[in-house]
Amino acid sequence: MSETIAHPFSTATGTDVRVRFCPSPTGTPHVGLIRTALFNWAYARHTGGTFIFRIEDTDPARDTEESFVQLLDALRWLRLDWDEGVEVGGPHAPYRQSERYDIYRDVIEQLKASGHIYESFATGEEIEVRNVALGRDPKAGYDNFERDLTEEKKAAFRAEGRSPALRLKVPDTDISFDDLVRGEITFPAGSFSDFVVVRPNGHPLYPFVNPVDDAMMGVTHVLRGEDLLSSTPRQIALYHALIDIGLATFVPRFGHMPYVMGEGNKKLSKRDPESNLFHHRARGFVPEGLVNYLSLLGWSLSSDRDVFTIEEMIAAFDVVDVLPNPARFDLKKAESLNGDHIRLLEPADFAARVIPYLVAAGDVSEPLSEVQQAILEAAAPLVQERIALLGEAPGMLGFLFIGGDSLVYQPDALASLPKNAREILAASTAALLDIPEAEWTHDRVHTSLTETLIDGLALKPRVAFGPLRVAVSGRRISPPLFESMEILGKAESVLRLARLAATTPE
Repeated sequence: MSETIAHPFSTATGTDVRVRFCPSPTGTPHVGLIRTALFNWAYARHTGGTFIFRIEDTDPARDTEESFVQLLDALRWLRLDWDEGVEVGGPHAPYRQSERYDIYRDVIEQLKASGHIYESFATGEEIEVRNVALGRDPKAGYDNFERDLTEEKKAAFRAEGRSPALRLKVPDTDISFDDLVRGEITFPAGSFSDFVVVRPNGHPLYPFVNPVDDAMMGVTHVLRGEDLLSSTPRQIALYHALIDIGLATFVPRFGHMPYVMGEGNKKLSKRDPESNLFHHRARGFVPEGLVNYLSLLGWSLSSDRDVFTIEEMIAAFDVVDVLPNPARFDLKKAESLNGDHIRLLEPADFAARVIPYLVAAGDVSEPLSEVQQAILEAAAPLVQERIALLGEAPGMLGFLFIGGDSLVYQPDALASLPKNAREILAASTAALLDIPEAEWTHDRVHTSLTETLIDGLALKPRVAFGPLRVAVSGRRISPPLFESMEILGKAESVLRLARLAATTPE
C-alpha cells in the first residue's frame, strides 16, 4: 500500500471536464441542492464537458421514488439537461447506486486483496473502553489498532458470532488539495483515523460508494456544498487506494461551494418555505428568473449587473469565480429578478405561461375557448409589465373572464370609494353610452371620461377613476383601466358601472 500522496490530481480542461450531480432522493428538492446542480451544469456547458446525473439511493429507510421523480422534474423544469445518467444512459450505467452493488462488491474484494481495507471487529463500546485505558478521551475515536489482527484473532471473533466491518487504511501523511473555491487546504496526518467503508452487514457506505462511482465514471471535478468539505480527505485517501489497484488514474479537483442562508443568517433549512423549489414554481417563478437568481448565490456575472440570460451565464461561468462566503436567499430580490425575466418574454410566450395559473384559479378551463384566447392575448401585455410572479396573473386578469354579475368586490376596494362614487359612476355611464359601438377603443373611452370627470366635474384623476376601476375589476389595483374596458366591451363595461352604482349608498 502506498504511504504517500503523490498521486496526481486531474488536469482536465475543456471537453475533458466531467462533473456530476448525485443527490439522494429524500424529500423535496432544496434550492441549495439545485444551486449545486446549476453550478455543475453551467461549468460543463461552459467548458464543453460532460454533465452526469447520478442518484445515490442506498438508504432504503429514507430514499423514495417520489423524491426521485421530483428531482427529474426539477432539473427538467429548469432546463438543466444532462449528458449521461438516469433515464439517459451512458457508458457507465447503471446510474443509480442501488443497481451497482455487484460493482461495489468487486471493488471491495480488490481492495481487500491489495491490503487497502481490513476487517474490524471492535464495537463502539470497546473503542471507548480502549481509549479510557490508554488515558485518552473516551470519545477520541478509533486508533487503527486492528490493522494487524492475526487470522487466529479474527477466527476467535467470528466464533463469538461477530461480523466485521471493513475499514480503509488511510495514509499516515498530511492530505492536501487545492480547493477550486477556497484555495489550499491541508488535513494533517492523524486528523482522521481508518474509517468504515462497509458495515458488518456488508452494506457499503457513502464515503466508499461515492468516490468509487466518481472514479469509475471518470469525474474530473467534484463541485459540491461546503457541508461535505470534512469528508474530502477521506475521499482522497480512498482515491489513493483506487489508483493503486488501477481503478483510477487521478484524484478529481474539488470545489466546495458556500451554503445558502435563510432569515437570521442561518443555513436555509428544509423547513423554510423558501427552500422548497416547487414552492417557488407554484407561486409563479419562471425558470429563467429562478436560474438567474440561484446563480447569484455565490457567483456573479459582473459587479454592476444582476439580470442576465442562461446563455450569458454559460459563456462567463467558471467555478474558480465562486465566492466562499455564505450566500443569503433574499426572496424580494428573487421576485424582482423574476419580474425582470417575465418582461423579457415574448408576449405570446408570457400568455401561454399564464394559462396554468388561470386554470388553477378557476378563471378558465383548458382548452381555452376562442373568446377566452382572444381576451388573454389582448390582456396579457397589460399585466406583463406589472407582475413579478406568474401567480399574480389570476388576481389581475380574472375579472376579464367572468360576467359582471359574478364579480366580487374586494373589501379594500369598496373602502376606497369616495362619498360621491354614485355621482361619478352615473356621469361616467352617461358619457360611455354616447360612444358609438364602432368607436369603442381605450383612447376614445379615456378621452370621453376625462372630459366628463376631470374637465366637467373638476375631479382629480385618482378620485375620478378609482370608482370606475372598482366597478370594472372589483379591485383597487388592476390592469390599465381604459384598456380593460375596451376588452370587456361597451355593454359589459356599462353594466358593471351600473351594478356598483346600485350597491353604493348615496
